[in-house]
Parts: sequence; structure tokens; C-alpha cells
Amino acid sequence: MSKIKSAFFCGNCGYESPKWAGRCPSCGEWNTFVEEVVEKQSKQTNNWKSYKDNGANIKTIPLHEVTAGEEKRIITQDAELNRVLGNGIVPGSIVLIAGEPGIGKSTLFLQNGLSLKHIVTLYVSGEESEQQIKMRADRLNISNENFYLLTETSTQVIFQEIKKLQPDLVIIDSIQTLHSPYIESSAGSVSQIRETASELQRFAKETNTPVFLIGHITKEGAIAGPKILEHMVDTVLQFEGDQHYVYRILRTVKNRFGSTSELGIYEMTGAGMRPVSNPSEILITQKEEQLSGISIAATLEGQRPLLVEVQALVTQSVYGTPQRTSSGFDLRRLQLLLAVLEKRGGFHFGMKDVFVNIAGGIKTEDPSTDLAMVSALLSSYEDIPLARHIAFAGEVGLSGEIRAVNRIEQRIAEAEKLGFEKMIISKYNQKGLSRQRFNIELVTMARVDELYKYLF
Repeated sequence: MSKIKSAFFCGNCGYESPKWAGRCPSCGEWNTFVEEVVEKQSKQTNNWKSYKDNGANIKTIPLHEVTAGEEKRIITQDAELNRVLGNGIVPGSIVLIAGEPGIGKSTLFLQNGLSLKHIVTLYVSGEESEQQIKMRADRLNISNENFYLLTETSTQVIFQEIKKLQPDLVIIDSIQTLHSPYIESSAGSVSQIRETASELQRFAKETNTPVFLIGHITKEGAIAGPKILEHMVDTVLQFEGDQHYVYRILRTVKNRFGSTSELGIYEMTGAGMRPVSNPSEILITQKEEQLSGISIAATLEGQRPLLVEVQALVTQSVYGTPQRTSSGFDLRRLQLLLAVLEKRGGFHFGMKDVFVNIAGGIKTEDPSTDLAMVSALLSSYEDIPLARHIAFAGEVGLSGEIRAVNRIEQRIAEAEKLGFEKMIISKYNQKGLSRQRFNIELVTMARVDELYKYLF
């Protein structure tokens, strides 16, 4: 007879305690402990040992004897997914993808699984039936004879099928629906998520098979389950975007095999997710008339240059306390720029309501957006539209100086590609910059007051 006991688990960090406590001693959160029944058994966790010949042998080995080389990655048909993963799928990696319900997580990875025709892919669904997945695949209009379905939630059955099929890629939809027979709590609980994720992790590492885990998020926007889930996996991808709009953003939160600042943009269509190869075109509004308070910033997301539209609205304050509202731009950074304009430029923003927005639902943290933001604020303040053909790239310091930004050549090349005629950059970016390479006029400035005199 197996020994059965109950334990208390923290819903935030996964901390296990023999008794209930109001405050978790590990993460400090209040009222997060839930009781779960835990069954201790002798687990046969290595039941896939004979799955492939390259299974890792568990033994101590000196570091200098380890042979390390560049892994041959699986290159998908989706250039955006390749970019956020660090140039393809790494064998043996485990990737977690989380996002809002209905945003298109299942569609995206069903589409990518179907497009990989040269490898055997197993799609495990615990949420949908075979008929539902088939209907979605028919809408995508992609056929693949090496694509297999399994509608199952028990990890024991899943590993039995995996052992028979021997796939090259496994997609789990979703991790919150799986349950292990060794844990007697319900699917989606802290202990179940931790156990099933660890089983899949051992499988991925020992068989060198990449595994994609589709995950849910909580109403606060965090990934559902214990925080340890994000620590266990190699890559965490966040799928963002409003389901009322067509554009979706795939953002890298964690990546052991590439950059963590990469960004992939998709357009939701009736035939699935369409990768957007030139996102600058969708992030800049095509306007018939010139309006005040709009400027174009040349930013960087990872290795990718992006041109985004910065919008600002400055109005007379109706209430006693002026409002400061920001969407896609750091609010504290906005308050800092307003203070610089007031102190160094003599502009009275203290009695004005200020609203700023980065068009297209993008959240930018690049300091090079400062110059475009300042230009948009001044344009709305004076109610004078900026010329359409000007782009901006520069950081604004507390003394009102325009500071240099990195990788300026890429930003200039992107602006030139989109047909801009002028670009305003920092005077200190001239070092090592070859103007002859570009057919765009470069205007250099050192201070914010120079910028105002030039624009207005």
C-alpha cells in the first residue's frame, strides 16, 4: 500500500509546507497556500530510456571531457518564430508559450507543426477533440503526412505513445490540462504542473527532442502555475495583443539560446497567422492630412530596427491636478521629459494634461524614443504639425542634451528604406558614421532648444 499524505503548496512559487500558513516564507505572498494530496510512489521516470540511442547516461564527467558544438537547429517556415527562438528550434529544448485565451496560441503552433513536413510532429491536445483540430487544420489549408494528433491528458499514456511514434517535435496544448498518475491532485494544481513539467523536461533533455508547452495566464497577466515552471524551461515566449485587433506580438521573456529582447509580429487572418516581415509599415499610420502631436521614432527591438509612430496630446487642464496618461511608453520617463522641457526649454506643461501613445500596441523601452516623444509633445503644445518625412533617434538627458544611441546605421537604413527624407540624430552620433552610405539627409543636434528652433 502506497503512503498517501497531504501537503500545502504556495500557488505563487510552488513552496511546499506540511501545514497551512497565511504568508509564504519563500516568496512573501499572502493567502496563497492550497492543500493537495500527494502520493509517493516508486516512479518509472526513465521509461523512455530506450527511445533513442543518444539518451544521456547519468554519470559524473570532467568538464574538459565534454564536447560542445553548435547544435543543428530545426528551421521552421515561420521567420518570426525563428527570430524569437534565436534562429530556429534547438534540439532538446523546452519552450513555454503563454498568452490570453483566444489570442491564437494553438493556431500558431498547429500551423508551424503542419508546415514542418520533413520531421515527425506529435500534437498533444488536452483541450480540444480531433474533430476540432481537424477543422482548424482545414482552415489553415496545410497538409502534412508526418503530423500526428493525440487527445490525452495523462502523462503515462502520452509517453507510451511517444515511445511508439518517436517524434522529432512534441507540442503540448496545454500544460495546465496534463496530470501525472503519481500526484493525486487535480490537473492544473501547483504540484501537477510542477510534476508534469519536470517529466517533460527530463524527456526533452534525455532524448534530445524539442518540446513546446502552451500555457495559460492568470487574470493578472502572469503565467498560470508556480513560478518554478518558468525557471525549468529553456525559453519563455509571451503572446500579446488585443483579440479585437488583427496584430499579435510574440515576445521573448527568457531564452537560453538567444536574445531576450526579440520580437515577432503576426497578423491574424482567416487562414491562420501571417508573419509580418516589415512591421514598420503597420506601426506607422497612413495619414491623408498632417496633424500635430505625431512623430516617427527609429527604435530597436532586439536585433530588429523598427519605426514606430509616437502620438502626443497636450490640452489645457480642466481639473486642479493635471493628468499624465501613457500607453506603450514608460510613465516615469514621460514625467522626466516634461520636467526637462519645463526647466531647460521654458515650456509650461505644469498646467497641461498630457496623453501619449505608441501606435500599434507596441511597448517600447528603447531610450532612443525620447527625441521623437519630445518632438511630438512640442508639436501638440504649439499645435503645429511636424513634416511627414522626418524620423527621430536620440536619447534626452536631464540637462536637455541629446545623447547618442547605439547601432545608428541600422536605424538610418530602416528610415531610408521606408522613404524618409530627413533624420534627426544626436551630434555625438557622428563619430565613425559614413554619411555617403545613405541617401537620407542627417540633421545633427546637441540640445533640445536647438530642436525646437529647427522644427518650429
